[in-house]
Amino acid sequence: MGSFRNRIIEMFFAAGIFFNLASCQTDNEVPDTTVYNRYSFFVAGHTYGKPGVDNAGVHPPFKRKIDLIKSDTLIKFGILTGDIVLNGTAKNWDEVDKDIEELGVPVYFAAGNHDMSDRELFESRYGKTYYSYVYNNDLFIILDPNLDSWNISGEQLQFLTDELREKAGDAADIFILFHQVLWWSADNIFSNLQVNSLALRADTINFWSEVEPLFHSLPNSVYLFAGDVGAYDNGDEFMYYHYDNITFIASGMGGEARDNFVIVDVQPDKTVSFRLIALNGDDINSLGRLEDYRPGQ
Repeated sequence: MGSFRNRIIEMFFAAGIFFNLASCQTDNEVPDTTVYNRYSFFVAGHTYGKPGVDNAGVHPPFKRKIDLIKSDTLIKFGILTGDIVLNGTAKNWDEVDKDIEELGVPVYFAAGNHDMSDRELFESRYGKTYYSYVYNNDLFIILDPNLDSWNISGEQLQFLTDELREKAGDAADIFILFHQVLWWSADNIFSNLQVNSLALRADTINFWSEVEPLFHSLPNSVYLFAGDVGAYDNGDEFMYYHYDNITFIASGMGGEARDNFVIVDVQPDKTVSFRLIALNGDDINSLGRLEDYRPGQ
């Protein structure tokens, strides 16, 4: 099933990149022949939902928004940022795959710690847990902090370094997605952010020393998404923080008070905006603007 889905995804993305090869030019002008198309994608974290509840598929309030996603023709794909299932069993993954088929767009996985309760099964179905793809000249990189106690290290760090060196120059925006809130630390501005769990986190991790500098050194706008928030009604279900060329976003569900996911809108000029979609109640805009939820403010 996993390989079949991958082939389908490749077909979607092959159809999503367009070049205008019929542009005219004078003797001294070489026009930019690349045509960027407006598109959107969704990002949803902790989609198994309420802690300890083994749903048939994704969190029911999220499942009820499938028609909303399907009705938005600009949404070309989605990314689930981890804890997609409570336990990584074949039954649970079959149920999630059924929901994804109902969505009607390709969906990528950024694995969470719950998803890795059976890594061998996950990889046999969906492939490697860190990888990249390009859509409409934007670079997407999925990372797996579960491999080394929240560190991006070894072969994965080399993969990230190589991807940025080889592809960032040709990319417009860059989107990096993973499960754990890697920018959290007990002694920085994000210390009061209530993440779902610090399970398996090493005492020190290399995000700020080795990973963030790779992004900060780029001329591109870089957007980092994490999905391990929102499980509890007394926690933080989402956050936004921007400095220089980097934007941090966390979003998730399960607490049943301010459950949410994010729709990312990319314009032809490569500006990016966000729609914070509320899952509880009838008003999908009840949570307001994502950009208003900044740590320390």
